[in-house]
Amino acid sequence: MFSRASYREEEVRYADYYRRTPEKQPIDDFIRSLPGLCSPLTPTYNPIAAAVTEGNFQYLYDISRYVEGAKTSVTPMTVDPSEISSMIKEISKYFGAVLVGITELQPYHLYTHRGRRPESYGTEVQLSHKYAIAFAVEMDYEMVKNAPKAPTVVESSQQYIIAATIGMQLSYFIRQYGFEARNHMDGNYLVVAPLVAADAGLGEIGRMEILMTERFGPRVRLGVVTTDMPLQPDKPLSLGLEQFCLYCEKCSRECPSKSIPHGPKSNINGVARWQINQETCYTYWSKIGTDCAVCMNSCPYSKPDTPIHKLVRFSLRQSQISRRLFPLLDDYLYGKKPYKNLKPKWIK
Repeated sequence: MFSRASYREEEVRYADYYRRTPEKQPIDDFIRSLPGLCSPLTPTYNPIAAAVTEGNFQYLYDISRYVEGAKTSVTPMTVDPSEISSMIKEISKYFGAVLVGITELQPYHLYTHRGRRPESYGTEVQLSHKYAIAFAVEMDYEMVKNAPKAPTVVESSQQYIIAATIGMQLSYFIRQYGFEARNHMDGNYLVVAPLVAADAGLGEIGRMEILMTERFGPRVRLGVVTTDMPLQPDKPLSLGLEQFCLYCEKCSRECPSKSIPHGPKSNINGVARWQINQETCYTYWSKIGTDCAVCMNSCPYSKPDTPIHKLVRFSLRQSQISRRLFPLLDDYLYGKKPYKNLKPKWIK
């Protein structure tokens, strides 16, 4: 959706994409006619927040061309997969990650073609790396509580920068050992980060179609580094998060654009999963002027990682009854619409 929204009528990629998928052109053209993120014409516009956010995304775009780095001339060192994997996890946390895991790269982790940047549009994705390191950075709880107002898109852009920086550092670190490494970051992914992160043991894919973590819920941003360095993969986790999403439906209920489905998973291309309506979701973003985050804010798992919430999460992991009960309790204790005006002082 992000790639499609960036296409302009005078570009070759615009003509090529809609020649192949003409059914998407009317809604995409309509979305492009809307004010868009951080526009002064939107109801959430804040000049300071807009300047920070647009500056952040421009910075991300500028550095995203360096994700592959220079090919190393160092002879690959002999490493123990278990030891180097443990080291990478510790270093990732030192760099700023709150969750880290490793998985073997699978074909379904990869996009088929590049679509975001004009110079690489339409190029088939080819990646020979065997392993993927997935990590998460935490989005600030109080910033997210402002959803769908300006602080949320500021926080999103800031954590994309943190994730991109961690990925760059990890990639450069791995190359020092003589192995290839590629950072996958905002604006330049070759992999579907939530799928990689789920297989690496960071969480499960929830109703919102994004990664749900046990400690932070969906209140994270993800990064991935792929490499040919021999690593020790982790196993996917079964935390009861998907079952909790089945019973909860709070994100679906509160979604302003009604883009998140109710009910059980659907069979989509032979896979049982929830699928959001990307077009209505992005239409709302383009009208409101932020990346919304009402779903993220409404999720009971997004609460701070405090002792009481750790106890609740332990109960949810163990008990199906808790997974049915706690969504109701969350409504009672925190309200059905958990919006708060907690913007920092510098966003006046």
